[in-house]
Amino acid sequence: MALVDELTIYASAGRGGDGAVRWLHLKGREYAGPAGGNGGDGGDVYIEGVRDIALLARYRGDKTFLAGDGVSGGGDGQDGHRGKDLAINLPVGSVIINKETGERYELLREHERKLVLKGGRGGAGNKVFKSSVNRSPSKSMPGVQGESADLSIELRLIADAGLIGLPNAGKTSLLNALTNATAKVGSYAFTTLDPNLGMLYGYVLADIPGLIEGASSGKGLGSKFLRHIARTKLLVHCVSLESDTPLKDWETVRKELTQFEKGMLNEKPELLLLTKSDTKDTAYIETIVEKFRSKGKESIVISVLDDLSLERFQKILTQELSHLVEFS
Repeated sequence: MALVDELTIYASAGRGGDGAVRWLHLKGREYAGPAGGNGGDGGDVYIEGVRDIALLARYRGDKTFLAGDGVSGGGDGQDGHRGKDLAINLPVGSVIINKETGERYELLREHERKLVLKGGRGGAGNKVFKSSVNRSPSKSMPGVQGESADLSIELRLIADAGLIGLPNAGKTSLLNALTNATAKVGSYAFTTLDPNLGMLYGYVLADIPGLIEGASSGKGLGSKFLRHIARTKLLVHCVSLESDTPLKDWETVRKELTQFEKGMLNEKPELLLLTKSDTKDTAYIETIVEKFRSKGKESIVISVLDDLSLERFQKILTQELSHLVEFS
């Protein structure tokens, strides 16, 4: 499934309720003092992590989120109720930036909750201002407006394995074959414009859109997609045997991984897949395998049309992920 991975919303914490000017009236007494209550504080705005990566798509039609206002103070010294807090559910893996202050938040766990906007303070009622020199204050304070901001949300997938490679390397076809996903497939570059996801025995696999040379510096849509690899446990690097330069293709993507955000992706475990083996003969494939081996890189040969190779790779992949999850 394709997903929305960037969105900006507007959120506002609640306004504090106004303080009241009231007077206490007691039977038989003309004056019994000030009795205006304080206003309640405005509700706060929180963000909370949930396991629903499709959630941002549902927010595109309504991007305004408001916490409750505090209730104004009343008579007889009654303080107003606090406004209702608001929790905005966001997918686990989201990076949230307050565009007013530049503050940055990350949601890495389910049910993780963080305060992002503070509600305004309630105003003081006239009962607060009574003193020995002012026994009949008519002063009160209005409530304060709560904090508000545009919140920029960027989803960085927390997938167990990320399928990477140049455009048209066979990643989407492989995802569909391994997980019964139904992502769109085409025989041209840049078929995938959004990450696609699938499940394999409980593990989340992400088909990361094809990278190009210069992706790490923002060329094309590369930097947008590289961030989705940041939290994967394992890279599955797909290199098409249809290419005239498979070794160069692999080196191109490895270079982009090395250069992205100070090499943070370069140390991730990697399985190298030589895809589309049905398009070449055995002798040619062995030549390519040896070229990678000379570089110290073992490869796995696979075709989505070969059930045996798919089954063999499924076993290797699940074993590798089981080990990584156990020791993460």
